[in-house]
Amino acid sequence: MSILNSFNVAPPALFTYPSYWAGIASLYPYLYAMNERKRQKIADFDVNGIGVDNGNLFGLPFNYEESEVIVLPVPWEVTVSYSPGTAKGPAAMLAASTQVDLYDTDLPNAWQHGIFMLGISEEWSRRSKLLRAKAAEHIRLLEAGGSGSAEVLEEINEAGDALRKWVFEQCSEIMEQGKLPCLLGGDHSTPLGLIQALAMRHSEFGILQIDAHADLRNAYEGFKWSHASIMHNALSIPQINSLVQVGLRDVCEEEMDLIRNEKRIHAFFDQDLRDAQFEGATWQQVCRSIVEKLPQKVYISFDIDGLQPSLCPNTGTPVAGGMDVAQVQYLIKELLKDGKTIIGLDLVEVAPGDDEWDANVGVRLLYKLCNLMLKSNKK
Repeated sequence: MSILNSFNVAPPALFTYPSYWAGIASLYPYLYAMNERKRQKIADFDVNGIGVDNGNLFGLPFNYEESEVIVLPVPWEVTVSYSPGTAKGPAAMLAASTQVDLYDTDLPNAWQHGIFMLGISEEWSRRSKLLRAKAAEHIRLLEAGGSGSAEVLEEINEAGDALRKWVFEQCSEIMEQGKLPCLLGGDHSTPLGLIQALAMRHSEFGILQIDAHADLRNAYEGFKWSHASIMHNALSIPQINSLVQVGLRDVCEEEMDLIRNEKRIHAFFDQDLRDAQFEGATWQQVCRSIVEKLPQKVYISFDIDGLQPSLCPNTGTPVAGGMDVAQVQYLIKELLKDGKTIIGLDLVEVAPGDDEWDANVGVRLLYKLCNLMLKSNKK
């Protein structure tokens, strides 16, 4: 275990000798100084106190360099086809995050590893608002039986591609710095660049998608980078050898055809999960059947509408049914029990309403997901 990651364990005896630290300081003065600053911040931080609004996610005291998980917020919702609002998700979750108590039974002292969220891009937020209005009119024309606007489609598809490239570059830089990447949407179109960046570093990996929707449509409503097309687009990446979809309960025939014919897809429909339990299967047995379909390295793509609508009432496309938080957490912990490594994740489609309930649920899930990703990498 590296020095930077050893805050929650007793150091080897060698580490207690002054000569050892003197040697580290002479060989790696920058790393030694950064480590000492972080140790001091840990010592000074009141983990039991009131959450402090210091501009950092969860009110943590660490900067980018001192954090092991980096969260990239993407305030984008251009192609949402029902209710908007998810572009405001990152800001709402940041505001709600100081209400999260930081003790985690799955990874004691998890907060000491550091989770840092980058700033929310005003430019992408502005472009999302501008293009969302144009997309809404295009969708209205389609729903009225028209053909929409070819000019609007071209503009939005070009912008979606630019966003994909920006996310790719941002996440590539995060991983080059030795950090674990997490993307916070925004709609479900946003993580494609992250998935592509992971494919540049891993020869093969699988995706665990928790979602009410399959998102396998080809350029839904003419939008190549649609939120409803994220997994269709992801399957074009050859390094992805398995797509395991959990909680599906709203799919179209086009998607069902792909699920039946694409060997990499393993779909677990919400009704089938429930039927298995009604017929006597335990949730552990159900989870084992899901986990066995995934390879050693796993990317988690979590659309909040995979949960019961009571937990995310303002998400863009809520669907009756779904899992509760405990079921999802248990499923992901089964991944870790099986020795799998989480190489990255996203949490998308959290849309704040008139209160902070959606953001409250979302940010607590975010904390747990980040901690379980950290734990899976501490082998």
